[in-house]
This record gives sequence, C-alpha cells and structure tokens, in this order.
Amino acid sequence: IGRSVDIAINHDPNAVAMHTTNHPDTLHYCESVFTVNPKIVTAGRPVALAWYSPDCRHFSKAKGAKPVEKSIRGLAWIALRWGLEVKPRVMMLENVGEFRTWGPLLAGEMRPDPERTGETFEAFVGMLTTGIPADHPALVECCEFLEIDIHSEQANRLVNGLGYTVEYRELRACDYGAPTIRKRFFMVARCDGQPVVWPEPTHGDPKSESVKSGRLKPWRTAAECIDWSIPAPSIFGRKKPLAENTLKRIARGIQRFVINNASP
Repeated sequence: IGRSVDIAINHDPNAVAMHTTNHPDTLHYCESVFTVNPKIVTAGRPVALAWYSPDCRHFSKAKGAKPVEKSIRGLAWIALRWGLEVKPRVMMLENVGEFRTWGPLLAGEMRPDPERTGETFEAFVGMLTTGIPADHPALVECCEFLEIDIHSEQANRLVNGLGYTVEYRELRACDYGAPTIRKRFFMVARCDGQPVVWPEPTHGDPKSESVKSGRLKPWRTAAECIDWSIPAPSIFGRKKPLAENTLKRIARGIQRFVINNASP
C-alpha cells in the first residue's frame, strides 16, 4: 500500500525481532494481542487496515489428534475487539483452510465437537456483518476472550453485527508469485462502502496453456531461494529421528522432483 506498517503486535520475541528487521519504522509491542488497547496505541487516528494472522496450529491438518488449547484456538476474537473499539476501514485475516471448521469443544475433552463443526466460525462472521441470535453460544466465548460483560453495550453491538462486508477464499501463494504451493484461507472485511476486490493470478503451472502463451508467469520454485553453496548438516544426522510420515514425504519428493524429473 506504499507505506510502512504502523503497529505490530506479537508475544514472541523472535517474531518481533524478525519483523523489526524487515520493518524498522514500525512500532512493535512484544505482548499478548489481548493486553494491547487499540484506542491507546492508535492515539485516536483512523485505522485504514488491520491484518490478523492468529495461530493456526489448532486448525491445521498437521496437528493430528493432539488436544487443543482454548486460549490459542480463540485468538481470532481479537479482530472483534479492534472492530468494536477503532473500527478499521478494512480488516484481513489469514489462516489455514480448516479455520472455517472453528467450532465449540467437547465438554471436558478439549477436542472439537464434530457435530458442531463451523458453528463458531459462522458466528464470528455474523458478528462482523449482520449479527447473531442473542442466545448464540459463541457470544459467551467471545465476551470471555474480550473480557466484556455479555449484557454490555459492546456485546449488544456484536449481536447486532458490526456492519462489515465480509468475503473469504482459499488462495495458493504460488499463483501470486510466492514459491510455495500451500493453500491459505484469506478473509477480507470492509466497512468503507467499497467492494472487496481479489487479485488475479499472476503465475501458473508451467505446463498450462496460460503459461505457454505468456499470459501467466511460471510458478516460482523453492530452489531459486536457496543458496546451494552454503554447507548444511544432513537432516539424517539429527539426534531425534524424523517421523515416518516425514521420511515418506521426502522419499516421494526425491522420486518425483529429482529421480523422475527431466529438469531436477
């Protein structure tokens, strides 16, 4: 957008250090997003864009069957605090595709209730847009995270909806010039009366007609980002053995992209 990030918040010192390196003009807060007061840190200035990337571990397929932590699973509620207190003109949220399965946990088990998959996500969108029933169970969880009374004026605003227009999609970064094929969930919320506009792909499969005709550029590869002249220890020399599924993925990758590839 032609300017530096004004404010960045993360509880991890390493993440803040890296972000500071990339964005030296940004004001960084190394603390929980829930302890930062939006009105204070923005000093009364209007907010054009707020970006949220809540921890995706408890939604990702890679999590497996591990129990979830409610405190991490509910990090996305912070978007509603900012919407309530400073109402950014545009808000964006990025996560794994399974974020849309966000729902209540089974009582006492700390595992998602399979019968209520997506229930909390739909309420989250409802609070951002046109509202939810006053007795919706997700309202209790949201108020708990935001530390607001369920009978308060703020809670009532969530019931009525914050008036954002919300759209969401799953996009592959490789289609837009990044060397990774993973899909990611993106949500855009606007309250400025302007339509949500999604970018057109700039890259594609090298074998596709769109690339062959020159309409799209070929996907970038991870190989071009690696300095192969730098010595590195073997992954097989580590103290803790790699998981069997990881080894299988490595084997499949070598077979597909090296042994059976005309241009490895």
